[in-house]
Amino acid sequence: MSSEQRKIRVAVVFGGRSSEHEISCVTAGSVLSVIDQDRYEVVPVGITRTGNWVLTSGDPERLRIDAGTKALPSVSEDGTDIALPFDAAGQLMVVDPVRGPERLAGVDVVLPLLHGPFGEDGTIQGLFEMMGVRYAGAGVFSSSAAMDKVFMKAMLRGNGIPTSDFVPISDRQWRNERKRVLDDVAALGATVFVKPARAGSSVGISRVGDSSDADAVVAAVEAAREHDPKVLVEAQVVGREIECGVLESEDGGTPDVSFPAEVHVAEGFDFYDFEAKYLSTSSLTIPARIPEEATARLRAMAADVFEAMGCEGLARVDFFYTESGEILVNELNTMPGFTPASAFPQMWDATGVDYATLVERMISSALRRSPGLR
Repeated sequence: MSSEQRKIRVAVVFGGRSSEHEISCVTAGSVLSVIDQDRYEVVPVGITRTGNWVLTSGDPERLRIDAGTKALPSVSEDGTDIALPFDAAGQLMVVDPVRGPERLAGVDVVLPLLHGPFGEDGTIQGLFEMMGVRYAGAGVFSSSAAMDKVFMKAMLRGNGIPTSDFVPISDRQWRNERKRVLDDVAALGATVFVKPARAGSSVGISRVGDSSDADAVVAAVEAAREHDPKVLVEAQVVGREIECGVLESEDGGTPDVSFPAEVHVAEGFDFYDFEAKYLSTSSLTIPARIPEEATARLRAMAADVFEAMGCEGLARVDFFYTESGEILVNELNTMPGFTPASAFPQMWDATGVDYATLVERMISSALRRSPGLR
């Protein structure tokens, strides 16, 4: 096969050092099961919990949640080590224990299927930009700002997009200004949600039913700080949880937005936490059963959020829809989950974009743009 006819080489990167390591593996397994092997040559690259990069198995069956035991997959330390960084030609240096270092052929594009810090937060995007490698999803700043919910809220409010009231808590403030912080939290209202500022997949979130109960708030903040020294406390919004998927337009126009989905939390769960999301009978209604006018507003606001945050490729926007018809942005995910239980692929399937096409659009949007400033 000549160089002009060779397959497009796609590095699928998954795992990572964050608390969402397992969900990243499940996402990768789902993507690897549908990627067009006739068109693409796939290089499966795992990042272990300790941060080692390894050339690993791309077998989707090894990257699924075990239905019986609910065991979650992870990246093994046994893979062939990869020396970083990519060089300027997009090549990976593989360190074989017998032959020593050797180069792989150039990688055309990377799918960084990573969730949480050290992957979805602009860090790995910066590495790819430095090395001139194309990659799927949002760029450095957009990834970083979206991951940090405090900055996300500030940017959205600066663009006139409504979010819930909140109190940010830095590590310094928690150590030195705790009484003032607790007073600010109590002023948010009776019920608050405490979460790591830079995590996803509902990891480390607690619901506190009485924000004036200092002991309960302290316990919730400490639980969140196990995942991130920076914490966000949000006022409870009484409303329905609605999500929309967003894709970069193929013709350079306004972003495409999926039908909205309503989240129904399984019985026995107070809110949509990690177990409720991935290991329970929680479900989605697609399209959400809300008035057509509200659906139109939600979809338009999802596109506005995507553009206000400078997103590229894909994103998922989560909303609250109140009884009075108010719409508030809850979160933005620049690399939403692609697991079988994830809302993003389900919303797009209901909108007419199947899973394989979704993966194809993610790759093609990355190939259309050049690394560097844009």
